[in-house]
Amino acid sequence: MIIEHPLLGPRDSQEFTCLGDASLLQRPDASADDAAETFFDYQYLRDNPAGTHRELWYHEMGDRSWLVVTRDTATHEILAVELASDVVTAGGRS
Repeated sequence: MIIEHPLLGPRDSQEFTCLGDASLLQRPDASADDAAETFFDYQYLRDNPAGTHRELWYHEMGDRSWLVVTRDTATHEILAVELASDVVTAGGRS
């Protein structure tokens, strides 16, 4: 599988480590009244969808950047690749 890195161009997926759901970029508010329950859900409850999904990928064997890769988990087709820092700056919407 080839990942189109936004800065480095096409890279083999073996250079990366997939670290799961990109929704982890939206960390809950630790000062909220329901912080314990919210952090439990954040840490332990994850979806495992078949189809389009946004994932965090770490470029371990390269520039050590974090990417948000949108791909179809059934076919492994990559639909979009963004720098995670850009996604966080945009508030998770991209």
